[in-house]
Formats: sequence, C-alpha cells, structure tokens
Amino acid sequence: MNAVLDNFLVGVLLLLSVGFAAYRLGPRRFRKGMLATLSRVMSAAPAFLRLSGAAQRLANAAGGPAGACGGCDNCGSETSSQPPPSSAEIKIPVANIGRRA
Repeated sequence: MNAVLDNFLVGVLLLLSVGFAAYRLGPRRFRKGMLATLSRVMSAAPAFLRLSGAAQRLANAAGGPAGACGGCDNCGSETSSQPPPSSAEIKIPVANIGRRA
C-alpha cells in the first residue's frame, strides 16, 4: 500500500511541475486558457474539498486586466500634457551651480 501511495504522490508532483513549467514558459494566451480551465475544473469539484475560493481567484487571474501594461485599464485615453509643477519642486539653472574647490 505504501508503494502505491508513494507512486501516486510522485506522479502528482511530476504533473504539477510539468504544469508549472508550461505555465511559466508558455505564451500569455496559453497561460490565461490554462488558468481558466483549471478554474472550471476546481469549481466542478465536490463542495467538501472547499476549492471554490481558489477557483474564484484563478478565474480572476485568468481574466486579468485588459490594459497593455496590466495596470489601470485606460491605455491611450489620458492626455499627453505635462502635469502642473508642484510648489515643492525647486529648479536651479545649471549655470548657477558652482563647483567646490
């Protein structure tokens, strides 16, 4: 019985390591699809396993932000004007900076 359990655990760990390698090395579209599929599988699991929270987190990670940088989700809608200078900023011309002797 111990040999069967050992072989099962080694097989599970090998599958997890191959899945992690595929996730890290694969293209982004493949990653999102993999996360979505894993989320669906975990949400279909029996309730006593309590995988619904993890499935929800994976679904959120699979959706992800739609912005190109992965941040604010409003790429290209901001104006390109300079922000007004703050009163705490001090500007000194380079010609006025003296050198130490």
